[in-house]
Amino acid sequence: VQLVESGGGSVQTGGSLRLSCAVSGYTNNMVCMGWFRKAAGKERERVSLIFVTGGGTKYADAVKGRFTISQDKAKNTAYLQMNSLKSEDTAVYYCAADRVPCDLQSSWYNYWGQGTQVTVS
Repeated sequence: VQLVESGGGSVQTGGSLRLSCAVSGYTNNMVCMGWFRKAAGKERERVSLIFVTGGGTKYADAVKGRFTISQDKAKNTAYLQMNSLKSEDTAVYYCAADRVPCDLQSSWYNYWGQGTQVTVS
């Protein structure tokens, strides 16, 4: 299983970015996919996840109302639309996927993207 991310970059406060995560390889029975992030000096945290089959979503409190996760099942791709970005959103964003429920911590995920830097200033 391979995950390829795209869409990071630098943006001013209040701006928007959209991240993409394309999953390839043996993708059968994937249960959950989405994003975690790690800011300098902080632990990795969950940002947003989506249940592949049902489409249910989960968001960190810090991003609710600003970020929206979606998926294109035909393309095995997830998207994270990030609006009203704040400086505290600056981090490396990692896409993750696995055959585990979205309720579990990042340590349960075996498949990760390469990470993409998001910088808000």
